[in-house]
Formats: sequence, structure tokens, C-alpha cells
Amino acid sequence: MTVVLVHGNPESAAIWDPLVAELARAGVEDVVRLSPPGFGVPLPDDFPATVTAYRDWLIGELERFDRPVDLLGHDWGGGHVVTALLRRPELVRSWADDALGLFEPDYVWHDLAQTWQTPGDGEASLDRMFGGTPGQRAERMESRGIGRAEALQIAGVQGEDMKRAVLALYRSATQPVMAEIGRDLPTLAARPGLAILATADHFVGSEELRRRAAERAGADVAVLDELGHWWMTEDPARAARVLTAFWRARAWSA
Repeated sequence: MTVVLVHGNPESAAIWDPLVAELARAGVEDVVRLSPPGFGVPLPDDFPATVTAYRDWLIGELERFDRPVDLLGHDWGGGHVVTALLRRPELVRSWADDALGLFEPDYVWHDLAQTWQTPGDGEASLDRMFGGTPGQRAERMESRGIGRAEALQIAGVQGEDMKRAVLALYRSATQPVMAEIGRDLPTLAARPGLAILATADHFVGSEELRRRAAERAGADVAVLDELGHWWMTEDPARAARVLTAFWRARAWSA
């Protein structure tokens, strides 16, 4: 079996380092990380960095595998997982996601996202966020819950490409765009799914909203009590236990 990980904003694939190490200890060693264009990898000049463009990018990446994979998406990576699987569910054996709440009809973008969606304000916000030295950027990420080692690696790739990607992606996702996509959320029930619910994550909607999205998607729910948005760095051992239990029960036994 192959596990495929897709990260979000403002991150690189380094965000997965602690979880990948714990998965290896649990015997899960075939793990592939996919980095969305602009997020830890270059942003091609001709890539529009919209919701639809990232959907098509992920579909193309998944088509490269010889067989369906077990797919895990975090933050906007979770958003890309949903949009891709609504179009091509047969590309995965199972899926796990911590961002299903984005697709509920009453989801309201968090304050920072709304700033990025506002011309002028968004550019100024990201100039501040990605300004300073890599060490200063890492300190800001640490204050939000990202581990020190991962924050230092991510800080090294935050720059103009990521800024352009963030602005284009969030501005393409202003409501009602996400709510309209979310009408098809029941399509995800075609494959075993897991909704990861980190209770201290305040970026992806309330617990009630996320549970409602999981029910519509036909997904199991794994509660990570007291963990925040970067649950995979806060308690990677617990995250690995939750994921491997799901895969063993719903994917590997199929």
C-alpha cells in the first residue's frame, strides 16, 4: 500500500516529518509527499493557482500511481483532496482529511483568509508574514503550533512564489465557491473516508460543522482532543495511531 500526503498553506512537505517518522515505526514506510505548486516547490508562471487548477494538478499526480492510494490531506491539501476526489474517486483506496468543514454551506472563512482575499490588504499581510529572516519567520510559525525543526525548513521556502499562490488560491475560493463545490460532498462516500477533527483547530470551522460535513461525506470521525491545526507536529504518535487504525479497519482489509 502507498500512503500519499498533501500539505497546505503556508507550508512545505516538511510539515509531515514527525508523522512520517511515527508511521515508519508502525511499519508504514511507503509514504509519498506531494507538494502543491508554490508551496515548498516552484510556482510555474503558467499555473493559475486556483481551486480548479490545484484539483487538476492533484488528479494528474494521482494518475501516476499504478494502483489506488491511501490519501491524506491537511489544510488546503485537504481542500485539494476533496475537489480531486469529487471528480475522480477511483484514484484512491481510502482518504483522510482535516478540512471537510470548508465545504459546508455555512462555513465562513477565517479572518486571515478574508484579509488575503482582499486586494491590497492581502499583499500587505503576506509581506509581513513572509518578511524578516528565516529565523524570524520560523519563530512566528512556532508561536502558532508548528514544531521548531519543521518551522525552520518551511521558513526557508516562504517567498514570492508562495505569496502569489496564497493570494490566487484564496481569492478563487471566496464564498459561495466552496459551498457550491460542497453540494457534491456525498460523492466522497464512494471510498472509505476519515474526517480528522482536531478540537483546537479554529481555521476549518466549528466541531459541529465539521461533524456535519463528515456525515454528508460518509466518513468516520477521529477526534484529536486538544490538538490544533498542526496536529501532525503537536502529537505525531497519536496521529499515527489514529491513521493506522483507520487504514487497518477500512482500507488494508478491503
